[in-house]
Amino acid sequence: MRPAARVQAAIELLDAVIAAACGNGPPADRLIAEGFRQRRYAGSKDRRAIRELVYGAIRACGPIPEDGRAAMLRLAEEDPALAALFDGSDYGPQPLAAGEQAAAGGLAPDWLERALADSEIEGAEATALLGRAPLDLRVNRLKADRDTLELPAPGEELAAPGALRFPPGTAVEQWDAYRGGAVEIQDHGSQLACLAVDARPGETVIDLCAGGGGKTLALAAAMDNRGTLVASDTDRQRLSQLAPRAQRAGAAIAETVLLDPRREADALSRWSGRADAVLVDAPCSGTGTWRRNPEARWRLSEAQILRYAEAQARLLDIAAGLVGPDGRLVFVTCSLLDAEGSSQVENFLARHPGWQADRPELPLGRPRGQGIRLTPYHDGTDGFFVARLRPIC
Repeated sequence: MRPAARVQAAIELLDAVIAAACGNGPPADRLIAEGFRQRRYAGSKDRRAIRELVYGAIRACGPIPEDGRAAMLRLAEEDPALAALFDGSDYGPQPLAAGEQAAAGGLAPDWLERALADSEIEGAEATALLGRAPLDLRVNRLKADRDTLELPAPGEELAAPGALRFPPGTAVEQWDAYRGGAVEIQDHGSQLACLAVDARPGETVIDLCAGGGGKTLALAAAMDNRGTLVASDTDRQRLSQLAPRAQRAGAAIAETVLLDPRREADALSRWSGRADAVLVDAPCSGTGTWRRNPEARWRLSEAQILRYAEAQARLLDIAAGLVGPDGRLVFVTCSLLDAEGSSQVENFLARHPGWQADRPELPLGRPRGQGIRLTPYHDGTDGFFVARLRPIC
């Protein structure tokens, strides 16, 4: 494909991404994959270039653009060579019309930028949210050891035990170590959040919002496959992904429990007051994951943030009923908004005077309220808030 044709293809994909963001449709990566299936004439170099154009334009726009052309024009303002491709050539974009405007730049919609600034995410700290994330692996201690594992490419050793970092796009899914379960793809920040649980062999541990089970597998490894590990979620499809992943990883102790929304406590009643640790990796706005999903900031609203905060509070209350007298509750969100982090913990402690915060000691991160905040700028991880709570004995 000629460079101008690549730009036009990226504009068409951006149109689909923008429409999906406005209508709660599929994520960008899925739309791009579908777009390439429809453009089988595009070679691997073309697909790579088009993908980079799409994500570059998404990152360059703050508020949601009017259309894909406006988004690409925004990117072209930063790249004169790209602007020159708006020349009306065959299969390329039409020339710039009189008075035609590029989309607005910035970090996010204005209200969201203000909310992040109120949570002290601004300047270089905010800009880092739109960088490109590396690829992090967790060496699965049930099958391998970081010091002796041989991989096709050397990785950078990170602070978490078993954590390795590779450049973006490294094809680890093709490695024998990945196929055999010796390594799992998991952001370094997520691995550090699991450290805060301090899961030990023989304990009863509940992963209340397990999703596809990434953190569940890390907990199983920390427990050395000894004890009781419960993975629960309200999403049947996501929870069904755990069994094949656990088999590949050699994680033999995970028990899945499908939860009925608003009746979660009933399904987990046999563990009421008995758990040594409960992890609440709560649904959230995902503001800490924009490096991987930059269009996610176009899908948020102030009302959604409030709904997330309400759901988090309810899940924390459910988790509190599961924790034993000497147990611990670990609250995690991949959000950098205080409403989904430090304020959520303060509100929990106000509702539960018999509890206290026990800030985890992690090798990275900085204190935020009663917890720890990890950010791309300071820690090179996705953005996370991590807090640990205990009943007062």
